[in-house]
Amino acid sequence: MNAGRDAAPDDVAALKEALAAERTKGLEIAAELAVARAKAAEDEALIAQQKLRIAKLKHQIYGQRAERSTRLIEQLALTFEELQAATEDELAAERPRRRRRRCADLRARAPSVRPSPSTSRGNG
Repeated sequence: MNAGRDAAPDDVAALKEALAAERTKGLEIAAELAVARAKAAEDEALIAQQKLRIAKLKHQIYGQRAERSTRLIEQLALTFEELQAATEDELAAERPRRRRRRCADLRARAPSVRPSPSTSRGNG
């Protein structure tokens, strides 16, 4: 490739002709590059347009329902946490009441007058 350039003719007309051919080749390559860049930019724009279209369709199909579901799930989780905390508080408050009730029940069941040891043995 460089061999042809190294053996360049000394004739000015031939040099001008070779220079014009190289310039033409350079312009052709630049034009091909511009076409390739334009095609790439067009492809990128088409991809962006399709992504936007997909996003809009997803929002149209799932958007409001999914957003509503997310809010509902968060609300239910919060309500569940509140109920769980309230239940734990109620259970903690209920334990002493149960103990008091058990004690009261045991006292009520127990005979108020206990037989004396001498009467329970029998007379004979």
